[in-house]
Amino acid sequence: MTKHKIEVQEGGGNVFADLGLPNAEERLLKANIVAELHRLIKQRELSQVKAAKLIGIHQPDLSLLLRGDFEDYSAERLMKMLTVFKQDIEIVMKPHRKAGGPGRITFKPVAA
Repeated sequence: MTKHKIEVQEGGGNVFADLGLPNAEERLLKANIVAELHRLIKQRELSQVKAAKLIGIHQPDLSLLLRGDFEDYSAERLMKMLTVFKQDIEIVMKPHRKAGGPGRITFKPVAA
Protein backbone atom coordinates (compact mmCIF):
# COMPACT_ATOMS: atom_id res chain seq x y z
CA MET A 1 0.00 0.00 0.00
CA THR A 2 1.41 3.38 -0.97
CA LYS A 3 0.99 6.37 1.25
CA HIS A 4 0.15 9.71 -0.27
CA LYS A 5 0.88 12.92 1.51
CA ILE A 6 -2.25 15.00 1.84
CA GLU A 7 -1.81 18.74 1.62
CA VAL A 8 -3.79 20.61 4.25
CA GLN A 9 -4.46 24.33 4.26
CA GLU A 10 -6.00 26.32 7.05
CA GLY A 11 -9.22 28.05 6.00
CA GLY A 12 -9.74 31.76 6.23
CA GLY A 13 -13.02 31.55 8.16
CA ASN A 14 -15.28 31.74 5.10
CA VAL A 15 -15.44 28.53 3.10
CA PHE A 16 -17.10 30.35 0.19
CA ALA A 17 -14.19 32.80 -0.05
CA ASP A 18 -11.72 29.93 0.35
CA LEU A 19 -13.36 28.29 -2.67
CA GLY A 20 -13.15 31.54 -4.63
CA LEU A 21 -16.92 31.83 -5.04
CA PRO A 22 -18.49 35.21 -5.81
CA ASN A 23 -20.43 37.05 -3.08
CA ALA A 24 -18.69 34.99 -0.41
CA GLU A 25 -19.78 37.17 2.53
CA GLU A 26 -23.42 37.11 1.44
CA ARG A 27 -23.29 33.33 0.98
CA LEU A 28 -21.79 32.88 4.44
CA LEU A 29 -24.43 35.16 5.98
CA LYS A 30 -27.23 33.18 4.33
CA ALA A 31 -25.67 29.86 5.34
CA ASN A 32 -25.47 31.01 8.97
CA ILE A 33 -29.10 32.17 8.92
CA VAL A 34 -30.23 28.84 7.43
CA ALA A 35 -28.21 26.95 10.06
CA GLU A 36 -30.01 28.94 12.75
CA LEU A 37 -33.39 28.21 11.11
CA HIS A 38 -32.51 24.52 11.14
CA ARG A 39 -31.56 24.70 14.82
CA LEU A 40 -34.83 26.44 15.71
CA ILE A 41 -36.93 23.92 13.79
CA LYS A 42 -35.15 21.03 15.53
CA GLN A 43 -35.40 22.71 18.92
CA ARG A 44 -39.16 23.05 18.53
CA GLU A 45 -39.40 19.49 17.18
CA LEU A 46 -41.35 20.66 14.13
CA SER A 47 -41.82 18.56 11.05
CA GLN A 48 -40.74 20.17 7.80
CA VAL A 49 -44.41 20.41 6.81
CA LYS A 50 -45.30 22.37 9.98
CA ALA A 51 -42.17 24.52 9.81
CA ALA A 52 -42.75 25.34 6.14
CA LYS A 53 -46.34 26.33 6.83
CA LEU A 54 -45.19 28.51 9.73
CA ILE A 55 -42.64 30.43 7.63
CA GLY A 56 -44.85 30.61 4.54
CA ILE A 57 -43.14 28.34 2.02
CA HIS A 58 -43.85 24.85 0.68
CA GLN A 59 -42.23 21.82 2.35
CA PRO A 60 -40.13 20.85 -0.71
CA ASP A 61 -38.75 24.42 -0.78
CA LEU A 62 -37.88 24.22 2.92
CA SER A 63 -36.16 20.88 2.33
CA LEU A 64 -34.02 22.43 -0.41
CA LEU A 65 -33.30 25.47 1.76
CA LEU A 66 -32.14 23.35 4.70
CA ARG A 67 -29.87 21.38 2.35
CA GLY A 68 -28.07 24.56 1.28
CA ASP A 69 -30.05 25.64 -1.77
CA PHE A 70 -30.61 29.23 -0.61
CA GLU A 71 -29.44 31.07 -3.73
CA ASP A 72 -32.97 32.23 -4.59
CA TYR A 73 -33.59 33.71 -1.12
CA SER A 74 -32.46 37.16 -0.08
CA ALA A 75 -30.79 37.59 3.29
CA GLU A 76 -33.72 39.83 4.23
CA ARG A 77 -36.27 37.12 3.48
CA LEU A 78 -34.27 34.57 5.46
CA MET A 79 -34.07 36.97 8.41
CA LYS A 80 -37.85 37.43 8.26
CA MET A 81 -38.15 33.64 8.57
CA LEU A 82 -36.19 33.84 11.82
CA THR A 83 -38.65 36.39 13.20
CA VAL A 84 -41.45 33.82 12.84
CA PHE A 85 -39.58 31.84 15.50
CA LYS A 86 -39.76 34.85 17.84
CA GLN A 87 -36.19 35.92 17.09
CA ASP A 88 -35.23 39.60 17.03
CA ILE A 89 -32.84 40.62 14.29
CA GLU A 90 -30.50 43.45 15.20
CA ILE A 91 -28.23 45.05 12.61
CA VAL A 92 -25.28 46.90 14.10
CA MET A 93 -22.94 49.05 12.06
CA LYS A 94 -19.53 50.05 13.42
CA PRO A 95 -16.18 51.18 12.03
CA HIS A 96 -13.95 48.37 10.76
CA ARG A 97 -11.10 47.64 13.16
CA LYS A 98 -8.39 47.84 10.47
CA ALA A 99 -8.03 51.32 9.01
CA GLY A 100 -8.23 51.29 5.23
CA GLY A 101 -9.60 47.74 5.05
CA PRO A 102 -13.03 46.90 3.70
CA GLY A 103 -15.87 46.32 6.13
CA ARG A 104 -17.34 42.87 6.67
CA ILE A 105 -20.66 41.23 7.43
CA THR A 106 -20.93 38.81 10.34
CA PHE A 107 -23.72 36.80 11.93
CA LYS A 108 -23.67 36.12 15.66
CA PRO A 109 -26.61 34.21 17.08
CA VAL A 110 -27.16 34.65 20.78
CA ALA A 111 -27.21 31.36 22.70
CA ALA A 112 -30.70 30.31 23.71
